[in-house]
Amino acid sequence: MMNRVVLVGRLTKDPELRYTPNGIAVASFTLACNRNYTNQQGEREADFINCVVWRRPAENVANFLKKGSLAGVDGRIQTRNYEGQDGRRVYVTEVLAESVQFLEPRNASAGNSRRDDSGMFGGSQRHQDNPFSQNQQDRNNNGFTRIDEDPFANDGQQIDISDDDLPF
Repeated sequence: MMNRVVLVGRLTKDPELRYTPNGIAVASFTLACNRNYTNQQGEREADFINCVVWRRPAENVANFLKKGSLAGVDGRIQTRNYEGQDGRRVYVTEVLAESVQFLEPRNASAGNSRRDDSGMFGGSQRHQDNPFSQNQQDRNNNGFTRIDEDPFANDGQQIDISDDDLPF
């Protein structure tokens, strides 16, 4: 059996963070995912998909995403039911997110979506915080090119690899 969902969309409102009586974080949010086609009026329609994420990722979602944020969700569809206040059975289908990716800078809605010099969006990691940024600056300043970083670049010459070195 397979139950896998991958979504990319924008949050329709700020995530709602709650805690269970045992102190486990759970966040719920709705993603608006555009359809690939337009309707007869030429407008693009969207599906609004309810998502739930648990524990530390739930806290991260609540802290870093807000209405309009672009996010990617990887998870599975889950159906649950409960008894409503009027005594009727209420059925809910939602995506249980196993992973949520933040797909744009934190300050993108403020109009500042440039990349900083380390290649990170929105300046979330500055050079003094990023141990790799100094190496990146050194490579940029010393005239290195992408081919210098490629261990398999050989200028068209044959590479000797024994069968013992192959992973298969």
